[in-house]
Amino acid sequence: MSTSTETIIEGEVIRITFENAMTGYRVLKVNVSGRFEPLAVVGILPPVHIGGRVRAHGMIVVDPKFGEQLQAVGLTELAPNTRKGIANYLGSGLIPGVGAATAQRIVDTFGDATLKVLDETPERLREVGGLGAKRIASIAGAWNDQRAVREVMVFLQAHGASTSLATRIWKRYGSRSIHVVSSDPYRLAIEVKGVGFKTADKIAQSIGIASDSPRRIEAGVLHIVGETADVGHTFIPKGELIERAAAMLGLPADRSFDFAISELRAAGLIVVEATSDSSDFTEGDIVFARELHDAEERAAKQIVALSAARAEPLGNAAAAIAAFEAKSKMPLAVQQRAAIEAVAESPVVVITGGPGVGKTTIVRALVDIFSRAGLTMALAAPTGRAAKRMADATGREAMTLHRLLEFDPKSSTFKRSAARPIEVGALIVDESSMIDLPMFDALTQAIASGVRLVLVGDVDQLPSVGPGAVLHDVIASRAVPCVRLTQIFRQAAESMIVRNAHRVHSGEIPVGADAAEDGADFFVIERDDPEAARDVIIDLVTRRIPRKFGFEPVRDIQVLTPMHRGPCGAIALNDALQAVLNSEGASVSKGERTLRVGDKVMQLRNDYDRAVWNGDLGVITSIDGAERSMTIGFETAGDEARQVSYDAKAFDDVALAYACTVHKSQGSEYPAVVIPLLSSHFVMLSRKLLYTAITRGKRLVVLVVDRRALPLAVGEVKNAERYTRMARRIERARAGHFIES
Repeated sequence: MSTSTETIIEGEVIRITFENAMTGYRVLKVNVSGRFEPLAVVGILPPVHIGGRVRAHGMIVVDPKFGEQLQAVGLTELAPNTRKGIANYLGSGLIPGVGAATAQRIVDTFGDATLKVLDETPERLREVGGLGAKRIASIAGAWNDQRAVREVMVFLQAHGASTSLATRIWKRYGSRSIHVVSSDPYRLAIEVKGVGFKTADKIAQSIGIASDSPRRIEAGVLHIVGETADVGHTFIPKGELIERAAAMLGLPADRSFDFAISELRAAGLIVVEATSDSSDFTEGDIVFARELHDAEERAAKQIVALSAARAEPLGNAAAAIAAFEAKSKMPLAVQQRAAIEAVAESPVVVITGGPGVGKTTIVRALVDIFSRAGLTMALAAPTGRAAKRMADATGREAMTLHRLLEFDPKSSTFKRSAARPIEVGALIVDESSMIDLPMFDALTQAIASGVRLVLVGDVDQLPSVGPGAVLHDVIASRAVPCVRLTQIFRQAAESMIVRNAHRVHSGEIPVGADAAEDGADFFVIERDDPEAARDVIIDLVTRRIPRKFGFEPVRDIQVLTPMHRGPCGAIALNDALQAVLNSEGASVSKGERTLRVGDKVMQLRNDYDRAVWNGDLGVITSIDGAERSMTIGFETAGDEARQVSYDAKAFDDVALAYACTVHKSQGSEYPAVVIPLLSSHFVMLSRKLLYTAITRGKRLVVLVVDRRALPLAVGEVKNAERYTRMARRIERARAGHFIES
């Protein structure tokens, strides 16, 4: 329980029960006038010292384990106002070399004026017996450093920065913080982790920067370019960029935006290119973030170079195919043979197709053929779940692309690169539709000339979560052979999941089985009301599917929804499913969210320090309420989950995952999926989204739909299109031309 209004307290810090200097999370005991017992003050707080006076504000809550405490959202350190408080403060370790005895001698010498002496005339410390010149200088310097921290914190909080943000700014800029924020607060959005444009803009307005300031317009333009990448595009048409930036900033779309774009271009932060032919998405100039432009350039040139190189010979392809067929007792179809022959003839090949067309069999055959040819090889996929499926299917080790490229969390770079390429003769990458542009750039740079590269995936699925449409662009460029598999094998054709996936791909409405039909794996349940749809989803996951099919709700069943919000969005469904499936046990809360031991969770962004990636699934295995930390066991390509520790600062990086968006499910496969598809999801509905959702189910798919949503989804083919230019770059690089910028 908590009070409904904000509480402000002032008092003296008598104990620091816990603190994590990296995250800023602290638990303080504070003597507050009028209270019989010291009050616990918890939260992301600036550094304080025993004996210091503080003013904190937040909500009073009663923790079931730790009792009453103030969950602080802000804290300011005040000067001690008693001789005892001053002595405790100075002797708390605040100043190196000043212990309790020395602090008491200083206070005995200067009394109530002690802090004023330290601030204004520290040379008077020579009046204190036993202090030499060197020690006086050391004390004066340390005191100035502490005063600078306090001044920065007071300044930042006065201009709307939260305590946690103020701590991050201090760590980035130190004593320069006030100067940086005063002169150019928009630097925060670029240089300080976790600070977006809106936060920087709020601080800028607080310190009086004009709404039409050129620096504000530049920052707004750069923010829209970043937002464009966040939704998957690698560029944005200049006209659209100016229109969106002007609307966000509340300014007229005049020449000041052209000037801002020119300034950002001159600073090397963006690249502007002209479009001039029918192969481009749009007419006029287009604008890239510098890193995405350069990634497109490098990847395009490298894929052309790799496809033109001489690869290690595979020998007689026909004999190798025959040997695999004899060993596996599985004759290959015409299209499968064509795929293997393409790999034998070309160093870079794309193999694409939907469910049930034999992609996995081709991968197994290629592994056998590469082994017979004496080639060292690597198998990889974008996610741990996809890599595990690949390993299970082939009987060989498969790894994530991050592991293949030897990601180094300390430097946030890959150890494998053009200077130190992957040491293999052949590389097969599965689920290639998931690979975004930055990863493809890193991957191609780390592949040496002559290595055989096989990209396997379903180009008809949604593109990657990150920017780019790599698999689509490589195929569209026609620079490398592409084998499209279309024949559905008899065993797969018996699955309604496979048949319906292909129906959706062809623009047809999927058909569900009768509820009483034995062995059926695809069902459609109609519910026009969103709340009724939510109720049936909860019942399906927690009762009906486990009872009829034997699936375990948390481990085996995944709800895939088009959107985050709404009655059938991921947020509401997760709350409802958690309440039924995991309502008790050790927990930790942040805001309105509660996470418990046993919860299924998903990582929401790439965390290079912990080496966990956007979309990774795990289960919370332990929670320490006192230290506000938890451990999550993440799925790996092996049998054992990898245990990863999280502190309070990183809690926002994970979310409940009983339900997740279809986009977040890419590259994953689940025993059973439940898919709400409602008219209220209309802004997200597309054929690719429905196709991707259906193909995530391995043994059971249940659609919960209203009657209008299915035709909307099947008929929408434009929502998944992305602004990219890599296909064009590959074409130009192959022809020996380059795009001017």
